[in-house]
Amino acid sequence: MPLVGPRLLVSIVAFDEVAAALAGGADVVDVKNPVEGSLGAPSLSLLKAVRAGVEAPHGLSVALGDAPHLPGTMAFAAAGAAACGADYVKLGLLGSSRRDQALELLSAVRRATAETNPCTRLVAVAYADAGRVGALPPRELPGVARDAGFHGVMLDTAVKDGTSAFTALGEAAIAAFLSEGRAFGLTTALAGSLSAADLSRAHCLEVDLVGVRGAACDGGRSGTVSAARVRELKAALGLRPAASRAPVAH
Repeated sequence: MPLVGPRLLVSIVAFDEVAAALAGGADVVDVKNPVEGSLGAPSLSLLKAVRAGVEAPHGLSVALGDAPHLPGTMAFAAAGAAACGADYVKLGLLGSSRRDQALELLSAVRRATAETNPCTRLVAVAYADAGRVGALPPRELPGVARDAGFHGVMLDTAVKDGTSAFTALGEAAIAAFLSEGRAFGLTTALAGSLSAADLSRAHCLEVDLVGVRGAACDGGRSGTVSAARVRELKAALGLRPAASRAPVAH
């Protein structure tokens, strides 16, 4: 019987964390580099190693960064991630603070990715704390993502000081963001310093995908992914982890 409720995305920063993420029940393994920001891009070697170790039905996601408004640069980066076989590519709209800029950037990324790997699904990310960093207001993203031909939209936080997306934006505004995304036929995702209690709230909002890093780690965001913590988060979503094989390094 298929699972009902959000899927769980767990962000990893080293290959050694992949096995714990999968053992705990992660549906999507997300590769990132927090040293370079909220959505910092990982090394090419790590992405390739994780791609070789993560098999269906699990998905592989990669963060491309808290992007400046450089459409050509980000399009080239997205094409590289797509060529490596990423199932999902996430791009944060940090520098494209106006709607026209956001559409220009996302459209360039979509064209480059389509030419490289049409199966790669693109996810545009807005920041629940956009006011703190001068980014695109979250309410504007779903329409832009639809117009650019993206697969999905996500809410995250730009400033990682423990302030969750729920605290930064409020549940009503998050619900409106997710509802508009669904109305446009987009996959919806929520991240941003979420706790187990926040995951229960997210389930009620009918989000498709919930992303975590700090809550999945022993020692917080800068710690190490724990299979036990991932299982607890899976339980908070009302889901049971599926059996999975440990990844094999190549």
